[in-house]
Amino acid sequence: MTDRGRRSTAAWGAVGWCAGVLVLLVALPVAASGRLPERLATHWDAGSGRADGSMPLWAAALFPALVWAVLTGVVALALRRAGTGGDNTGGRNGGSGSGSGGAIPGWAVATLGFGGVVLLGGQASIVRAGLDHADWHDADPVTGWVVGTLVVAVTVGAIGFLAARRTPGQAAPPAGTPSLELPAGQRLVWLAQTSNPWLQAVAAVTGILAVAVTIAVLSGLADAPVALAATPFALACVLVLGCSSVQARVTERGLDVTFGPLGWPGRHWPLEDIESARTEDRTPAQVGGWGYRLSGQGTTVMLRAGECLVIRTVRGKDFAVSVDDAEHAAALLNSLGARHTR
Repeated sequence: MTDRGRRSTAAWGAVGWCAGVLVLLVALPVAASGRLPERLATHWDAGSGRADGSMPLWAAALFPALVWAVLTGVVALALRRAGTGGDNTGGRNGGSGSGSGGAIPGWAVATLGFGGVVLLGGQASIVRAGLDHADWHDADPVTGWVVGTLVVAVTVGAIGFLAARRTPGQAAPPAGTPSLELPAGQRLVWLAQTSNPWLQAVAAVTGILAVAVTIAVLSGLADAPVALAATPFALACVLVLGCSSVQARVTERGLDVTFGPLGWPGRHWPLEDIESARTEDRTPAQVGGWGYRLSGQGTTVMLRAGECLVIRTVRGKDFAVSVDDAEHAAALLNSLGARHTR
């Protein structure tokens, strides 16, 4: 996938998250309106835990949505004014590389993740506290829910920040053939990343469904057994997201291939375990579909049809991964392997 394509995929993912949070913030109190008083408790005394502030139902639905709209607008404006697509870092010590910088910097991902969870958790707590009460003064305490929301929000923000920071940087690919002349005393590094926007879209949809079901249960709109419905959605989101992107790196240590936005799980082949490297054009039909596939051609990480980096191990097994600039990766691996055996 090209740098422009990665930026587009990340941008659509951010738009989907922002839109999903906005819809849930408004829909939650509206869906529960038949079980809520005309005014909702929206503030609690820190000492006694009793409700001491309220808003009309319509305001309680729109106010957090407005806060979210302002927050996302500020982040979007900051990104636009900075003209950033993420930090780019080149290969180390004059190394070679292929790939692109992150489409959205870590601070923006962390801010949107943290802010969205805080507002969703707060809205769910408010709705749950007011359910089946005739007067907002009788609303249940929310201290435990607030603490839990903050813990989850910090965790989501940290994961988002780390995921954004893992995106490989740009560097110019080396000119050459399937083998390279390695300059004495220099260390070369090749980096590449490929992602599949369709798999990422599936992960986003299943993730939003899992969040929606979870919020409905936490807010009291659905019974606890309904939470089981979130499990397959959450599992599908994690599995598909893990197979939706791949990062490959060639260094003097060998080949490293990691999966998903966090770069986990991963596989490592040291140079002494790689017999040779080459490029091949492969399609999903040839290897049995998308994602991590096992077939007669060996193991293939298939995210887009076309050029793949293929290594043959000393055990005679092939591993292929669909990445751009695979020819330079194969050339560097072959050259490093030759130097290693001298």
